[in-house]
Amino acid sequence: MSSKLSAALAVVATGLVGAYMLVRAVDLFSTGSAKGIVLGVGVVLLIAVGGVLVAGEVRLGTASQRLGKLLFAEGFVEQDMPRTPSGRVDREAADALFTVRKAEVEASPEDWRAWFRLATAYDAARDPQRGRRAMRTAVALEKAARPR
Repeated sequence: MSSKLSAALAVVATGLVGAYMLVRAVDLFSTGSAKGIVLGVGVVLLIAVGGVLVAGEVRLGTASQRLGKLLFAEGFVEQDMPRTPSGRVDREAADALFTVRKAEVEASPEDWRAWFRLATAYDAARDPQRGRRAMRTAVALEKAARPR
């Protein structure tokens, strides 16, 4: 399954859960009791927070895909990494790539390309949280570097 389809299914599933929760919130409001109203407000706030988080991840995904296409157009292709029999990137190779990518960022911390490559190295090293942070930095730097 493609990553776009997976993301679309996750967004749809989140929307369906949010819609169901909204129906339950209306039920809580209709009780008329203070507890029901407070719980209903809490449910609505959870829906809002979830929507903001999903929207942020979708924006990051589309921005990182755009940056990947820009780098590919410039001739950058991530090297093929050795893999374990299960298909995961070999840990030693991922660590070696991470060391190289981290040095690139330290050498030019304002280069969004270096940050993008560091984000992919974090992904290979199975550290998605830091990878997302590095990708957010890459997106912000590229946006700041764009001519207005």
